[in-house]
Order: sequence, then C-alpha cells, then structure tokens
Amino acid sequence: MQADGRPARESCADHYLDGRAPEIQNPKLAPATRELCFSVFSVMHSGLTRTPLWSAEHLEAQEVADAQQLTRENSFHAEQRLPADQRAELADYARSGFDRGHMAPNGDMPDRESQRDSFSLANIVPQDGENNRHLWAGIEGVVRKMAKKEGDLYVVTGPAFLGSNLRKVGNVLVPTHLYKLVYSPRQKAGAAWFVENTADAKANVIPIPELERIIGINLLPALSEEEKGRMLKLPNIRQNNGDRRNS
Repeated sequence: MQADGRPARESCADHYLDGRAPEIQNPKLAPATRELCFSVFSVMHSGLTRTPLWSAEHLEAQEVADAQQLTRENSFHAEQRLPADQRAELADYARSGFDRGHMAPNGDMPDRESQRDSFSLANIVPQDGENNRHLWAGIEGVVRKMAKKEGDLYVVTGPAFLGSNLRKVGNVLVPTHLYKLVYSPRQKAGAAWFVENTADAKANVIPIPELERIIGINLLPALSEEEKGRMLKLPNIRQNNGDRRNS
C-alpha cells in the first residue's frame, strides 16, 4: 500500500492494457531503448532521441480527483537511471526556445512522488511553448474529464519524428508531431489526437491503426486491428489559457 492507502503499482505492466506494452515496429526506433517504470506511468526511452517514445498511463477517476488537490511543484531533473550519453540534461533545454513538454502530464499525478516522477526528463520532449500551454493543455484537461466520466482510461502519449529535416536542442531531438491515444475499456473503443509541434497546430483526431502506421509502433498489442478500429468519440478541444499546472 502507498502512504495514502491506495494499492501500490509494482510493475510497468500495470500501466498497459492487459499488461502488454507497446511494440516498436519501425527498426530505426529500436536501438538504445529502455523501459522505465514509475509509480503511475511507464516510459519507453530512446537514447537516440533522448526523449520518450511513449509514456503510458492507466488513468483512473480517483487518481484524477487526487491530482486536482495538488499544486504544481516544478522539479525538472535528468533521469539518473539512464546512461549519461543517452539522457537529456537540463542544459539541453536552457535557452532553447522550447518548453519542456510532459508526455505523462503533471496534472494527472495523484501525489508528490508521482508528480516529481513526471518531471524526469525521460518523460519530456522539446515542445512549442504556445502548443504546450494552449492546445496541448486543453487536450490533457479533456482526457482527465473523460477519465472521471468513464471510470478509467488507458492513455499512451508520445512524440513523432517525421521526415529527414529534424532539428535538435542540445543533444535532444525535437519532435515534428505529438500524439495522445485514449482507450476506454468501458466502451471498448479508442482514438487519438495527432498534432503538429507548432504554435498554430490543430487537434486532429485519427483512428488508432492510422496513428500506429504513421509512427511505426503497435501501441495497443492486446487488441486486434478490428478492435483498434472502433472509434471513441473525443470531445472538441478548447484551447487552455495557459495557467494550469498540467504541462
């Protein structure tokens, strides 16, 4: 048990649908990957990009309620479990012009331990600041509302690195796009937002199989292609005013 009486999660498998982690299908993404387990989310970290390839959560209504009682305490830090030549450092982001964008959001974290975990740079990507504080914050807020309504959701969030004209901040690769997959066990349906990492990005909703083809990762291997194709209706996104603690 954790200090607040909630059962402890003991492995990464607790964060995945039916305990099955996403599977990398694009061989270019596979080298120097390492799974990291945190208390309420898991990360597949890439030593090539020095970012997560995904962050996975089993987001439950009670955790969302607990998270809403916490204030934000910034604690960005390098992930010491990663080799020094594969991890991001705070210096990589200094004066970069990009936000340090959470994949598993700080605003989902139900206690101080998990909140600090979310500030590990293993859970962070270089994100356009306007995108992070407005459109993306709106998406994160909607997902929390959905979790409270549905009871629980499986959420997988990550970057995409598309094309050959990629840039870096320090040693960290800047994603061209971001995605957030949401699957409802109650409705047995899912969908994903797929957005450009730009200030004027739109909240595009696509089926899970389409997202998987784009990024080269089987995000929900526990499901068949037919099951993945059952579309979950995602709410319209209102852009946030940027004063929340979630991103």
